[in-house]
Amino acid sequence: MPADPFAELLQRLRLETGRTQEQQAAAINAVSGRETMTRREINRYEHGENIPTNHTLGHIAVACGLPTEELQREAAAARARRRKAGRREGEDLDDVKRRTLLGGAILSAASAAEPWGRLAHALGKGAKIDSAAAGTLIDRASALHVSEHHLTAHQLQGLVESHLDAITAALPRAGTHERALTIAAGETAALAGWVAWDLGDYDSARAYYRVTEDCAESAGHPPLRALALGYASYGAATPEKAAELLAQAAKDVRGHGNATAAAWVHGRYAEEAANAGDDMGALRALDRARVVYDFADHASEQAWVRFVTPYRVDSLALSVYGQLKRKELTETAETAVSRLGEALPDSGVVVLGDLASALLRGGDIDQGVYVSRQFAAAAEARPNTMGRDRAQAIAARLPDSERELAAHLMQFAA
Repeated sequence: MPADPFAELLQRLRLETGRTQEQQAAAINAVSGRETMTRREINRYEHGENIPTNHTLGHIAVACGLPTEELQREAAAARARRRKAGRREGEDLDDVKRRTLLGGAILSAASAAEPWGRLAHALGKGAKIDSAAAGTLIDRASALHVSEHHLTAHQLQGLVESHLDAITAALPRAGTHERALTIAAGETAALAGWVAWDLGDYDSARAYYRVTEDCAESAGHPPLRALALGYASYGAATPEKAAELLAQAAKDVRGHGNATAAAWVHGRYAEEAANAGDDMGALRALDRARVVYDFADHASEQAWVRFVTPYRVDSLALSVYGQLKRKELTETAETAVSRLGEALPDSGVVVLGDLASALLRGGDIDQGVYVSRQFAAAAEARPNTMGRDRAQAIAARLPDSERELAAHLMQFAA
């Protein structure tokens, strides 16, 4: 049994979420963005051996959907109890038994007067999470969308699922933050779908996308549905079907405040239209993507659009011009390489992959092979979800003289 009321409270909070100690550690790491919490440390907290710092308590509170300040106040009370050397040890144990949090008994006025008792009472009444906790969850959701540039699908899977679990735990107590957290939940679910699809779990991917659309409807936020449709388009059976999904997504990102999202959707439509042989439709969509991106205000738009960087727009253009064998490919390639610079950004792996593929498609074999080698080195140094897909596409287009490079890329893709 836990040795202190606060330790028991931490145990109860974990049990209420249905998590094991290992899962609780993962949920806290998902909130903090760092892999520092372990199952052993959770066990120490729940047995009163250690008391989390206020910084860690903030992450625990967010992971469990609780008010940060109240949890920190209970920790302060636990520290104070430790300092009271004169208190009889058995008295605290009796208090724990009388005021148990695990039994679900109604707290009396006397027990609610204790700090830990007030928190338990507040939880029973559905205490609302504060702005800081809501902001942490929302920021973390958007940061995960950028993580695909430098993390593999396997690495992302646990982080995304744990964060979705944290938001789910917080939603019943979201209060005035409910709409914002519902949108963040949808963004996280969409990314979970993308990761599941990348790992070959197509049923889970579709389920996540449906949940994202449910969040969009619940929050009255159409761009969120566009995100789900955009991700789903990668798994469409045909280019024509993908274009249908993206055409619907384009309707969801009309209007002020959606320029970056619209640039991505139109750019993706251009890719699929080129795949389907609709040259004019592809070029019109790409032009539209570039124009709206020039007017985008990334700081005030949806959180998930952070992954739509200038490098990503270059990548879309390279993909389209390469498929269509357009003369604009050379100029676009030079611009993309110049923008990347010597210090390759995280998204640079994707750009190099699209550049290599575009050059090979466009018939510039020597330059395509050269860039393919650059891509192979960069992708190995910074493995990520999108790099694996591009490695397979490049390998399929390399000439017979580059069988060794093709085999290396296929091995990397697998």
